[in-house]
Amino acid sequence: MGFIGTLTLILIVLKDFGLIDVSWLWVLSPLWISALLVLLIFGTILVAGRLKKGRW
Repeated sequence: MGFIGTLTLILIVLKDFGLIDVSWLWVLSPLWISALLVLLIFGTILVAGRLKKGRW
């Protein structure tokens, strides 16, 4: 388990025990933020590759 998984697990445990009072959206934010970053990087690589080949 990496940093993102550990952070998510810690936030879930803190939320379940009532130690933090934030919405589940923010508790699970390490997962969706990292997924968005991966998609952004992948999309950037795809666009850069197409621009380099002159297909756009």
